[in-house]
This record gives sequence, C-alpha cells and structure tokens, in this order.
Amino acid sequence: MELNETKLHDLLGKVVTEMGAAANGPLVTIGDKLGLYKSLSESEALSSNELADKTNTSERYVREWLAAQAASGYVEYDAANNNFFMTPEQTAVFGNSKSPVFMTGGFYAVSSVYHDEPKVEEAFKTGKGISWGDHNTCLFCGTEKFFSPSYEGNLIDNWLPALDGVVDKLKKGAKVADIGCGHAASTIIMAKAFPNSTFIGFDFHEESINQARKRAEDANVNNITFQVATAKDFPGKDYDLICFFDCLHDMGDPVGACKHVKEVLKPDGTCMIVEPFANDSLEENLNPIGRAFYAFSTTICTPCSLNQEVGLALGAQAGEKKIGMVANEGGFSKFRVATHNPFNLIFEAKP
Repeated sequence: MELNETKLHDLLGKVVTEMGAAANGPLVTIGDKLGLYKSLSESEALSSNELADKTNTSERYVREWLAAQAASGYVEYDAANNNFFMTPEQTAVFGNSKSPVFMTGGFYAVSSVYHDEPKVEEAFKTGKGISWGDHNTCLFCGTEKFFSPSYEGNLIDNWLPALDGVVDKLKKGAKVADIGCGHAASTIIMAKAFPNSTFIGFDFHEESINQARKRAEDANVNNITFQVATAKDFPGKDYDLICFFDCLHDMGDPVGACKHVKEVLKPDGTCMIVEPFANDSLEENLNPIGRAFYAFSTTICTPCSLNQEVGLALGAQAGEKKIGMVANEGGFSKFRVATHNPFNLIFEAKP
C-alpha cells in the first residue's frame, strides 16, 4: 500500500510530541520536588541564575530544565529579557499544590508505570494480575498527590451536597466508612469538615493504612480510625455513609463489595461511588481524558482486579452503565449520577 505523505507526517509529528511529553515526565517530578515550579510561580519573572539561587540548585541544569518547560508550554519565556515566568493557568496546574487542578501527582504515578513495565509485560503473556502492593512505591505517593487536590476542591463543596440528605447527617453526627482509603486524603478532608461524625478508613494494603494513620496524626484529626480490611469483609454496621473513591473499578469482585456495603448500611444510608469520568461506549471515550485513563487502566487498574477473586476487571473507563449494573447486582435499588465534572463521575446508590 502506498503511503499517504500528509498522514505520515501528521502521525510522525504526533509521535515526536508524545516522545517529548514522555521525556519531560521526570522533569515535572524534579521540578515539583525541588520547588522549581513553586518558586517561579511566586515570582514575576526569573532568569535561570535567579531561579537556581532561590532553589539552591545548579544553574546549568536549571537553564536546561527551563528550556524544556518553555518548549512544553509549562512555563513562559521572555526572549527580550532572557527570563521565565508562569501564567496563572500554569501556576494552577504546576505551581500551587492547593489548586483543584494541580496535576504533578499524575507524573509520579506515570513514573511507577515505567518501573513496573516488566511486570505488566509478563501479565500480558500470562493473563495474571498484579497486586496493588506489588507496584513501585511512586504509585502510592503519586495517587495521593494526584487525587488530593481534586478532593480538596470538590468533595465538601460539590460532591457531598449532591447526595440526598447526607450533609445534614454529617453535620449532626454520622458513621462513615471510606473503603479503599489509601493514604486517607478523602477521609481526612471529610473528618476535618464534619467533627461531629466518626470516620473509619479501610484498605487491604497495610502500608497504605500505616501512612493513613500518620497523615491523620499530622493533620491533628481525632475522629478517624483505620483498619486493614477488604471491601467484602470490613467490620461494623449501621453506617450512614459508605464511600468508594476511585477504587471500585480496581476491585476483583465489585458486586460482592456492593453486597457487603448494602448489608452494613442503615436502611436510609447512602453509598457514594466516585469514578473516573467515562462515557458508556469506547468511541465516546476516544479523547484525551479517555486516553489517559485507558493507559492507567491497562497498567494498574485492570491488573489489580485480575489479581483478586472473580477478577471482573471493570477498568477505569467503566462508565455509568457498568457501574450501575454492579450496584444493582449488589442489591441497591436506587442508583443515579449525583454530579460530575470533566474528570469524575459521582454516583449515589441507596438500598
């Protein structure tokens, strides 16, 4: 078949762009760890010498880093004055860790994928799964760092108010379980906002529970406890609210998890399920957000589910239809999309 030169050049341009993005991933985490983005974002404009002085780093490396960031569109270059600065939008994404669209955590998670590539290759050959705890540790800190800003910006002000009557219960004093709590970013945010309620974080990964306890201690919140447990056997009953934050699709048996949740909820209780945004068909998800989530799903979410019993492997682009089927098979009679944004779907399931 004869090559179409225009299409070939377009594809090559795309691939070169992707190579640049992949090569810049480590530079993003370095810029975050060394405070390069933060220092630059807090100044009107800096030369490479000035930024190196402010961050106690080597000017020659900083100069090259700045060039790569400017070429990526992550910082701006003023050629007339030979200095660099960041726009408010760039600051929100790279320089301000409190911003709801702070994105550097995603690059930490990406770095874990490269570390784990041999394991994923072997999984492709065998069809077996990869346990969450067997991934490179960059994944755990990256997941916390990536999701925390979104939870900070949305959970209290948007997601919980979208649930029927839940905020009033939390204000008065409710019993809440956070399933798959990880390092407890979501649990701590809720516990701080609703001091009259009690929160229990459950996760099957013991190292994450240890970190969660430390995070809660550092945050000086005393209405949280943590336990190592799975979604199908966590203890307790008469919960007012049970939450799954970006984890139900990772579970081997999400239907079994929903059955257990329904059994331990109060009759008027609520299950909140936060999932990555997805439409119900593949063709509708062939976009930049779907691309990122499908990639993480291939290397992290699907292997995690396949490593567990049942191994339903919903994937990170399950969408409303599949999650609704899981909730219904788990015994919930009411299921709806409570709210959504470009990155998240927030579902409400009730007995």
